[in-house]
Amino acid sequence: MSRLRVVHTSTFRYANAVVASYNEARMTPLSQQGQTVLETRIDVQPHTGWHEYRDYWGTAVSAFEVLTPHESMVVTAEHLVEVAERPPLRSPASWDTLRGAELRDRLAEFLSDTPTTAPPPDVAELAQRVAGDLEPADAALAVAAALRDRMEYIPGVTTVHTPAGEAWTAGAGVCQDIAHLVAGGLRAVGIPARYVSGYLHPDSAAPVGTTVVGDSHAWVEWWVGEWVAYDVTNRVVAGDHHVVLARGRSYDDVPPLRGIYAGAGTQAAEVQVQITREA
Repeated sequence: MSRLRVVHTSTFRYANAVVASYNEARMTPLSQQGQTVLETRIDVQPHTGWHEYRDYWGTAVSAFEVLTPHESMVVTAEHLVEVAERPPLRSPASWDTLRGAELRDRLAEFLSDTPTTAPPPDVAELAQRVAGDLEPADAALAVAAALRDRMEYIPGVTTVHTPAGEAWTAGAGVCQDIAHLVAGGLRAVGIPARYVSGYLHPDSAAPVGTTVVGDSHAWVEWWVGEWVAYDVTNRVVAGDHHVVLARGRSYDDVPPLRGIYAGAGTQAAEVQVQITREA
């Protein structure tokens, strides 16, 4: 079990004063089995109005506005989260279960693709071939490995809205591209899959109390009798170094920050994530 303190700072600067901005932050971790949020706060400077709600996917959303002229805005999210290792899969499902009408109705949204996750035909064919005669739990791992083998991790090649097909053609991308591609491949073989946004502590050897530069990260969960969390980028089961923020069909359901502003200024953004393992 790990106790992680996460400080996520987003700084926006404008060339000219912005008259108003309206924003939503999905930067509050989930409390769930295996993850307990001990402390959490979001600070916005400046802001003039604020309210909170849960969206359709169950994500905590902090909606805020700035209605005074401003040349910069700083959003700081700080959380203390206790995270346990995920238990092994206890009751693997069969293909008959996955193909049953009741399950497919209940998880229909995680079996249907979005424009971002829709797999190219050759990805769907590869996923079908790799899954072969394997049972769902093994098939999911095989599909994830096969697609990851063909993707090189290269920052800057894509954006958060790049479709999985474009990243596949380029043969490169970052964690959200890999998560989108694998979600699409799994759905192509009939395995429900969802996109997970969160944080990753990158150094398991870092001493307790040491602050490291962390990552905003993305991975996938697939349903094969229960939800299995897997960090495809790093080829590991998501464990006690992963903090879950939100889940959805793709990145578009769970962006950490989304907003609009009124004014002529161009925007420059700086993002920093610092993580300290406190226990």
